[in-house]
Amino acid sequence: MKSGLRQLPFSETTRRWFETHFPAPTEVQQRGWDLISQGHHSLLLAPTGSGKTLAAFLWTIDQLVSAPASKGIKTVYISPLKALVYDVERNLRAPLAGVTRAADLSGTQTTVPTVAVRTGDTPANERERQLRQPGDILVTTPESLYLMLGSRHRQNLTSVRTVIIDEIHALAGTKRGAHLALTLERLARITDQDPQRIGLSATVRPVTDVARYLGGDRPVEVVDTLEPPHIDLRIVVPIEDMENPPAPPPKEDDGGAILAQLLEEEQAPARASIWSSLYPKFLEVIKEHRSVIFFVNSRGLCERLALKINELAEEELVLAHHGSVSHEKRRQMEEMLKSGELRAIVATSSLELGIDMGAVDLVVMVESPGSVARGLQRVGRAGHQVGEVSKGQLFPKYRGDLLECAVVSSRMDEGAIEPVRVPRNPLDVLAQQIVAEASLQSLSIDDLKTMVRRAASFSDLSDDILISLLDMLSGRFPSTEFAELKGRINWDREQDLLEGRPGSKMLSLVNAGTIPDRGLYAVYAGGDGPRLGELDEEMVHEMRPGQNFLLGASTWRVQEITRDRVIVSPAPGEPGQMPFWRGEGPGRPTGLGRAIGAYLRQLDGKSTTDRAVWLEEHTRLDPFARKNLNDYVTEQKKFTGRLPTDRTLIVERFRDELGDWRVCILSPFGSRVHAPWALAIEAQLGEKAGFEIQTLYTDDGIVLRMAESEEPPELEQLLPRSEDVKELVIEQLGNSAVFASTFRENSARALLLPRRRPGKRTPLWAQRLKAQNLLAVARNHPNFPIILETYRHCLQDIFDVPSLKELLQMIERRQVKVHQVETDSASPFARSLAFAYVAEYLYQGDSPLAERKAQALTLDRNLLNELLGQEELRELLDAAVISQVEEELQGLLPERQAKNAEQLVDLLRRVGDLNRAELEARCQSDPAPLLQELLKDRRVVEMMVGGEKRFLVVEDAALYRDAFGAMPPKGLPTSLLDHVERPLEQVFGRYARTHGPFELGTLARRYGMTPAQTEPTLRLLGARNRLLEGGFLPHGSHREFCDPEVLRSIRRRTLAKLRNAVAPVEAAGLCRFLLDWHGVIDGTHLDDAVQQLEGLPISFQDLEKTVLPQRVKGYRPEQLDSLSQMGMLVWVGCGSLGTQDGKIALYRRDRITTLLAAPEVPDDLEPLHIKIMEALKERGACFFFDLLQLCGQPKSETLLSALWDLVWMGLVTNDSFAPLRSLGVKKRGRRRTPIESASGRWVLVSSLLYGTPPDTERLMAWSNTMLERYGVVSREAVASEGLPGGFTPLYQTYKALEETGRVRRGYFVDGLSGAQFARAHTVDRLRAESREDHPKPVVLSTPDPANPYGSLLPWPENSGRPRRASGSLVVLVDGHPVFFLEKGGKKLTTFGRAEEPSSLEAAIDGLREVARQKRGRSLKLQEIDGEPARKSPLASRLLAAGFRVDLQGLILMETPG
Repeated sequence: MKSGLRQLPFSETTRRWFETHFPAPTEVQQRGWDLISQGHHSLLLAPTGSGKTLAAFLWTIDQLVSAPASKGIKTVYISPLKALVYDVERNLRAPLAGVTRAADLSGTQTTVPTVAVRTGDTPANERERQLRQPGDILVTTPESLYLMLGSRHRQNLTSVRTVIIDEIHALAGTKRGAHLALTLERLARITDQDPQRIGLSATVRPVTDVARYLGGDRPVEVVDTLEPPHIDLRIVVPIEDMENPPAPPPKEDDGGAILAQLLEEEQAPARASIWSSLYPKFLEVIKEHRSVIFFVNSRGLCERLALKINELAEEELVLAHHGSVSHEKRRQMEEMLKSGELRAIVATSSLELGIDMGAVDLVVMVESPGSVARGLQRVGRAGHQVGEVSKGQLFPKYRGDLLECAVVSSRMDEGAIEPVRVPRNPLDVLAQQIVAEASLQSLSIDDLKTMVRRAASFSDLSDDILISLLDMLSGRFPSTEFAELKGRINWDREQDLLEGRPGSKMLSLVNAGTIPDRGLYAVYAGGDGPRLGELDEEMVHEMRPGQNFLLGASTWRVQEITRDRVIVSPAPGEPGQMPFWRGEGPGRPTGLGRAIGAYLRQLDGKSTTDRAVWLEEHTRLDPFARKNLNDYVTEQKKFTGRLPTDRTLIVERFRDELGDWRVCILSPFGSRVHAPWALAIEAQLGEKAGFEIQTLYTDDGIVLRMAESEEPPELEQLLPRSEDVKELVIEQLGNSAVFASTFRENSARALLLPRRRPGKRTPLWAQRLKAQNLLAVARNHPNFPIILETYRHCLQDIFDVPSLKELLQMIERRQVKVHQVETDSASPFARSLAFAYVAEYLYQGDSPLAERKAQALTLDRNLLNELLGQEELRELLDAAVISQVEEELQGLLPERQAKNAEQLVDLLRRVGDLNRAELEARCQSDPAPLLQELLKDRRVVEMMVGGEKRFLVVEDAALYRDAFGAMPPKGLPTSLLDHVERPLEQVFGRYARTHGPFELGTLARRYGMTPAQTEPTLRLLGARNRLLEGGFLPHGSHREFCDPEVLRSIRRRTLAKLRNAVAPVEAAGLCRFLLDWHGVIDGTHLDDAVQQLEGLPISFQDLEKTVLPQRVKGYRPEQLDSLSQMGMLVWVGCGSLGTQDGKIALYRRDRITTLLAAPEVPDDLEPLHIKIMEALKERGACFFFDLLQLCGQPKSETLLSALWDLVWMGLVTNDSFAPLRSLGVKKRGRRRTPIESASGRWVLVSSLLYGTPPDTERLMAWSNTMLERYGVVSREAVASEGLPGGFTPLYQTYKALEETGRVRRGYFVDGLSGAQFARAHTVDRLRAESREDHPKPVVLSTPDPANPYGSLLPWPENSGRPRRASGSLVVLVDGHPVFFLEKGGKKLTTFGRAEEPSSLEAAIDGLREVARQKRGRSLKLQEIDGEPARKSPLASRLLAAGFRVDLQGLILMETPG
């Protein structure tokens, strides 16, 4: 082989280096070097790890080493990913250094090639250095190359001889790739010779199209060494039945000591979810391998999966790697994984392409990758070496996902990747490149045509379209309505020359590339209300006023959509649309859809047994996966008789539980076909039906819901004619939201709506407004270039209208059959269509309980039962509602009781047989006289039923005779005694219609039968859809039966009750919650109280005299001293409140560093202050005596005063609370001496802090602290504490916590503004506690965080000016403030609640408690609501309660308790 190597056209040094490090070239290297060395443009196709990059680079490295040094870039390497750029730059170091070293050893004169990296992250100083000293090899991205071509770096590019495009398949089928193709043509115009082009890929098809993309009109040689992939991929399902997964173990709360009590509260029942089985399996996989990469399809799942695995492992095993993580962090994660420091990474597409991840043992894909190419890219990250087998595992999320996984894995084995489709004539891209080139030099029309048509995307660009585009760019518009637009170039039509206008060069650079500028709409509660959060603009484009959507844990109704915000109002408990973000998940390619159809056709032709054998022999599914897939297909065939395949589509019709028709078109062809099909159906049905049709399309078909239709649409209405479909889609498309947003993006790309300054985004509302105005004008001119481009982009790039048209033609030719079926409920495949929504119910295990129940009850019950498996309605329905409905049906409510004979007859006819006691309960008076009259008239008869005498209407006599053998009274007309068909069904059916859910035994005992005799009839009623069986009664243990209409009524009322439960809690409810949350009602431990008060500035006197005693029963000051002496607790001064008190904040010793920033030392300290600080810094903690000596023995009073100055500045503290207690306290008629007031050791606060934690860590700590303190955190809570930076930084932290599922955002408390954040169990407790009564009075210090009034919420209307001041008190009754007492207790302010006698009486008891706390001293009220206490209207009530009149007002004497 070595002799063969010497035949390659390398220098001796290069050959020697290669021979030393590699046994032989791989096939792609051997064949590639032959072509590259001859100057051919080459497309190198080879499996991952086969040395493609070295095949492309080694020839150019050899040329650079051998040639004399010269200034300028010789080779340009282009990667679609920035991360890959840095990876390649690192990998180039070995061959560059190795070849150079080999030359040095041989004494050969060489040139050492240099490498420069240029991306959007390259600092300005490095760019300047590259301008002066360009690297021989430039490693860059498409956008950076475009920018360099239009800047001063352009001159350095004139020497380029080779262009290498890596991962070319990721570019060829996109507008980004078309943009790069034009950049390369512009590069070719300025180079000395046409650069050689080399393309690299491991997954590409069709080869001819990609080769044509690479070379344009140049011939390209292809080296295709691709072979069936070497992969070991297993599809793993960890449970036997994906429809009925096992319930997870009870969830432990992660809220810390305070929130541990929540486990005792009402919690959601453990709900069945496959995730509870997946997480332990993932952890097991990680522990069995050295390094693992998990791939998911969305950023949200990426974050959550990493969090859940780490929580389960109780250590940080996994980190999340996605595009929103900074480059530095991603690179750090990659290095940690390579070194073994990190066991696993959870990634999105950020790690798909050819990044060298070292020795990765295993790739785990969670859910289908969505395409074969993507699957191969992902699994190729494992075993990234020549000939190695790449090991992977694929975990589907549900049975529909399992089907796609099975097909994708099969096609991955074959290497059957999806074809790349090169965009044809993207005019927005062309416009941008024309402006960029014309702004640099004059450009003739002929040269432009030649240059543009050399690129594959524009090879068939017509003169008419090009001239139309140039007219637009030069300011020649089809109407004066375009007057607001400015031309970007000048066109000298006499000489046919194009030149840039002033500013056009800058515009082309500032708006470089094709990545659209998307953003968020702000969501506000009411026109002037608080900001609640954000929505992606793509979702907003699909919204209409009146529509409901979910934001966080709450549902909101859209009131208005303005230019930059969505105005909403609460819609508690209503079903709402889930927010989506465009591009979060990959859509199914049409080719893969056809393959899934063919796979299903193969399965459709086999029996269940044969199918099981075939799946075992021909697939990579594990046993549980095979069983689940076989069951899925078998159940579908039971419902619809056939499977949806590439030759058969299924149109399934059924009514949902609300009685509305749903039509499901089951088709495997993917959303790019289904989306335009749904648009065409909307266009056809909307016109004919006269009401709105709701459509939802997914990769698996289309769902239509018709809320007002008596009958579902006919088949021909669902199948547009193939010759009409394009026009239908175009007609509907022009007025759609996707067209408007695409037009805006295209206009920005074409520089019609550009950004003006680098780094400055034009506000999206301004972009949208300009785009709307432009679109309104352009619609009148169908040939306007950007209108044409928008249609092309939608019809070809977003939708696949050609494939839709082909499918409809095949239906018309009977090559594809359409099978229609009407089912009683949704089939398994139809349920998969709804899974995207129901999955949110399944997986949002951290949503508050009421929201989960309300959302579950709005789903179709049949779907609910099927999708939730073991989840039963008994866990969702309300017991009180069930009782109320049954009482109504039975006529037990007073308003439904019988008042006269006619109503009694109606009652018996409706309810059926009743004994005398039962009748008495249903009549407003004694029924005996009425019965006597009715029996006499033979309108009611008495018969023996179920072993006792019961009354029934005479028309039912024959019914009960034939049902139970009961003997009718003699003398009844023969017409009333005819044989009755199905008598038991009629009796049991009526029983069900007039009762709530009932057990089999209950009904059997009612009629003296055995369960075995009763059950067959109930089963018949169930088979006829007249009876439902399931778990309905809360806390029940047996199966029950229920009439469908009765259950519907119970469900509707439960939902209404739940909606009331999820309504925002009122002010008093929040107060009741906070009192319980802080342990004021039932008491708490001192440790927990300190944890909730941590970091809160509060008066020390209030803390010891009111706040802690209210929480800790039997509180003694020694308890606080004990924590301090053990080193567990420290205090920091937060400002003086005079000579006798001050505000302090408590901190646990292990938390102070993360919560407290290092105090700033003022510049204006006095000399004694400075001496104290220096002494403490030098000596550490000091007693007062020591400080006297160290500071030059000043007067004790002077030193003590200076010490307290530093304390209140937050600079100095003490290891004891004694100095705080000594402030203002007299001892035996005299003040304490300084020595007595300065006990304990004094210490610098800064000495308690260890290092400076990152801002993120501090924000996270404060986020948790605020949740511990308030339960629900809003802007008001943060403002009340004056945290640095205000609410904004914490808001961003809570948003991140929301994404990981740790907190929920919602509108939980009425009156709190803006977004509100809470843990899910906290919201459950808030709602439960807000409904509890607290009739006993509670006296709080007004600054106490358990009192929301005056901080979180405004004080209720009053005649005074209550403030949250130290020493002042508030008396609360049932969460409402009744009295406010100013410091000293002389002035009292009343609130409106004082007008209620019960509240007033309780509040006066609270005043007795205040007097009692004064240790025998009296409570003297001088003013009440601003007037003398003795003249107050309240005086008489106070006197009656034990107050008495004295000279100054009213006085209450209480014995200390």
